[in-house]
Amino acid sequence: MDKKDDNIGRIYYTIGEVADMFRVNTSLIRFWEREFDIIQPKKNKKGNRLFTQKDVDNFHLIYNLVKDRGYTLKGASEKLKSNPDDSLKEFEIIKSLQKMESFLLGVKKHLENP
Repeated sequence: MDKKDDNIGRIYYTIGEVADMFRVNTSLIRFWEREFDIIQPKKNKKGNRLFTQKDVDNFHLIYNLVKDRGYTLKGASEKLKSNPDDSLKEFEIIKSLQKMESFLLGVKKHLENP
């Protein structure tokens, strides 16, 4: 999921690129697309899915709820429908704390091995 920062400015992502970002199979991306209304990729003339940055951000939300926090698909869907703003705020806080943790672990490592 670290590749997101490398792709700033991209308009569309293929299903393979999105799957690589989350280290999952493309079949899981297709499945979540069907299960969650907030994922709405565009399709080109060939029928290939093209995901926007908003879709990728929504995948981050879903991934966090299902994979990191242990929600069922139904539970995650209900949480996103009932209170999407709170879900987004919680996710942003978690992302911020993870960045802070990573920074502090780097500082600790540097102090232990000057």
